[in-house]
Amino acid sequence: MSRSACCRWRPNLSPEFRWLGQGFVAGIPVPVIIFAIVFVAAWITLRYTVYGRWVYAVGGNVKSAKTSGIPTRTVIFSVYLLMGALAGLSGMILTARTTSALPQAGLGYELDAIAAVVIGGTSLTGGVGSVVYTLIGALIIGVISNGLDLMGVSSYYQQIIKGAIIVVAVLIDRSRNMNP
Repeated sequence: MSRSACCRWRPNLSPEFRWLGQGFVAGIPVPVIIFAIVFVAAWITLRYTVYGRWVYAVGGNVKSAKTSGIPTRTVIFSVYLLMGALAGLSGMILTARTTSALPQAGLGYELDAIAAVVIGGTSLTGGVGSVVYTLIGALIIGVISNGLDLMGVSSYYQQIIKGAIIVVAVLIDRSRNMNP
């Protein structure tokens, strides 16, 4: 398959698939319902299960977790597997919401995700973080992005601003880790 054939806009998505991104259940958008389900499942898993404790332990220090008897390779593999599945789900929702399967549609979202996580207080060195605070970070990034869009700021400058926010948040995180 040639490059031009694989990277073209794909129209004519089925109504059932588009419902995933544009549908409503009892007046609530389907993407919001999916988000709420994933959020609650992640919160319960990380807060109340042994697996969640293992994830934090492996994220904090792999060697210590392995010494403690945690199956670190299994935990790491399962986290990557879950994150890949969630990335696929979010790609499906984006495709259904925009009604086109454009491969470049998600470019730049990784910066927003990193910014949301760091603003939410998750340590980039691992082992510290919360799904609730990450949600707050995502809301803050959303408000900042929306405000910059409304002000007519170029997308290039928006990326610079978000990068600066990440740098400041990382510096704050580093200073917190150095001064216990």
